[in-house]
Amino acid sequence: MDTFTLAASSFIIAVSLIITGKKDKLQASFICLCFAVFVSQVGSFSREVFVSAFWGDIKYLGILAIAPCALWFFRHLTHNKSILTAGFIVFSIVSSSLGALLLFTPVSRWSHFHHLLLSYTFATLGLCYIALVRYVNKLLPSMEKKRLGYLLFACPIALILSSVDLLIYIGFTFPPLSGIIISVLLYFILLIIAYPQLHELHDFFARTLVIFVSTMCSMAIFYFTAGFFSDSQLPSFTSILMASFLIVISLSPIRIILKKIFSFFYPESKNVFTSIYDFDNKLEREKSMMLAEMAPVFAHEIRNPLGSIKGAAQYLKTEAVTEEQHKLFDVIIEEVNRLNAVISQFLDYARPYTLKLKKQNLNALISRANSIIAANELAGKVSIVTELDDTLPDVEVDEQQLMQVILNIALNAIEAMPEGGALTFRTFKIKTGAGSAVGLTISDTGCGITRESLKNIFKPFYTTKERGAGLGLAICRKIIREHGGLINVKSVPGQGTEFLLRLNAAS
Repeated sequence: MDTFTLAASSFIIAVSLIITGKKDKLQASFICLCFAVFVSQVGSFSREVFVSAFWGDIKYLGILAIAPCALWFFRHLTHNKSILTAGFIVFSIVSSSLGALLLFTPVSRWSHFHHLLLSYTFATLGLCYIALVRYVNKLLPSMEKKRLGYLLFACPIALILSSVDLLIYIGFTFPPLSGIIISVLLYFILLIIAYPQLHELHDFFARTLVIFVSTMCSMAIFYFTAGFFSDSQLPSFTSILMASFLIVISLSPIRIILKKIFSFFYPESKNVFTSIYDFDNKLEREKSMMLAEMAPVFAHEIRNPLGSIKGAAQYLKTEAVTEEQHKLFDVIIEEVNRLNAVISQFLDYARPYTLKLKKQNLNALISRANSIIAANELAGKVSIVTELDDTLPDVEVDEQQLMQVILNIALNAIEAMPEGGALTFRTFKIKTGAGSAVGLTISDTGCGITRESLKNIFKPFYTTKERGAGLGLAICRKIIREHGGLINVKSVPGQGTEFLLRLNAAS
């Protein structure tokens, strides 16, 4: 049963990548690897069912195909061409092809022949793991190193847990679970390569936990339904577990396939498969469009009376006699200026903006930002530290917009250090499966941010300041997302805060 589970899950993962993936070399190689696993497990399962030597040959054909497919995949994953050379992959293809031919000759009857094929495939997988270890060790601290580091630990854990099935051969009686364990490992690799925005361990655990909870709920529903309506003996726990697991991981690709089929034959039914979350996203987009339309009118209607109030206050200030009257009019003028600034931020957040993208050197932008920050009167007690990677590739960004992000985060950091401290800018390269990216961290040694505030820090109109509209960081996130990048924040109360910006390198 576990062979059937692994066959079905590997097939589902491959199909899901085909219909939803970006079709790059990394994902293409993983699709081939999943199909190789699928063929080997179909052969193994069919041999048990039909008791035929033919299916045994199919099993070993799949096992032989795993070796070159794994080398091809890890070559793209690790960018390691010193170990996983093209020549070595060609050699593996030739070796696997030779082994496949020998399957249909009298040599295959040699008692240790099939063990030799298994050893060959496992040795190849070991070489792939060594390449992964070397690649991760060479990486600078980055999200990519963290993500692949998780895979580095996941592989031996999966191997150890799968090896527990060997205890069955020495007398222990428990259901084999290696199929589910390898399926989970394949799903974990899928998350690594298909979702680059996931870079924290809890992100991976959360997605895996969804699969686990959904599987348990499916099992509970089945047992309740079958027990209520049927008097016959229920299937085994293992059978129901594996069936529920397959149903859960199949839902997403099946939904996409059905949506495409229905949309082709019945174009008017394209929203039939829209989930409640999709409706929520659609509603959010409609609200954003409405806000973008209302914002200019709203700003115009407020700015006109504010201009009149400011003009009147400036005139009356010239007629003021006492110092108290002068201070009162200064307060009025200051508050009008603050409201105008809030309206400008509101417009920046609400209205659509067409990015003027140009190749820029991020280090140069930071240097210009530092000169502006140094001129700010609040920066007097703050020391500015820069740790810039001179080999940084260019980024394709809107200079004005990105400068707004850097300055906003930096000035917020300075405000968090009223007694002085260090403001640090650090740039570094990030290697990804799809190319390269550029990272920028802006950190301070200020008061930090509470856990509750961290959850809401990027929400519009959320602020912990006595004065402020709470739109600054919301605008920053909007700008970075429009650039196709990511922005995250980490903070420890009393120690400081670090913002991480990730931007795609220019092609």
